[in-house]
Amino acid sequence: MPDLAVENVVVHPLVLLSVVDHFNRIGKVGNQKRVVGVLLGSWQKKVLDVSNSFAVPFDEDDRDDSVWFLDHDYLENMYGMFKKVNARERIVGWYHTGPKLHKNDIAINELIKQYCTNSVLVIIDVKPKDLGLPTEAYISVEEIHDDGTPTSRTFEHVTSEIGAEEAEEVGVEHLLRMSSTCCQMNSRPGTMIHNDPYS
Repeated sequence: MPDLAVENVVVHPLVLLSVVDHFNRIGKVGNQKRVVGVLLGSWQKKVLDVSNSFAVPFDEDDRDDSVWFLDHDYLENMYGMFKKVNARERIVGWYHTGPKLHKNDIAINELIKQYCTNSVLVIIDVKPKDLGLPTEAYISVEEIHDDGTPTSRTFEHVTSEIGAEEAEEVGVEHLLRMSSTCCQMNSRPGTMIHNDPYS
């Protein structure tokens, strides 16, 4: 196994929320199977801290995996704005909503490597069927063939986890509390929502 540039990818809750929002917004407009975006963050030795993300316009042909479009002008403009807000966050890779690797992911990764040489792909499952992490992280590596054919690029799996700073944890707990309150309100609409003392 090659010496990978990253050994662990820590994905923050804000990234997960942004990706799910991106998927839901695009899903209402068209019938795209997956959405694509850029990951922002920082490196601490061989640990990648993914703290932010933004959506990028993307389209691909359902019949031909080699036909796809990623708007790099949009990517560059958005990254320029993000750098003004937080200069410490760099492009560290990209995401898509999978739910698995696609044939054209290596080609897309090569494009993203123009902005980050150690680009990481994080597949975020927005519709998980099982309990567990909704993220799978990959880094591209050279694959050397024993038969003398030219080397090719492939993805190597990297461990990933969900992590948050204290302020994020408080925010997520608050959102979860609000969500459970809304669910309780919806389950008892007569008593919680229409609580009219005069009726």
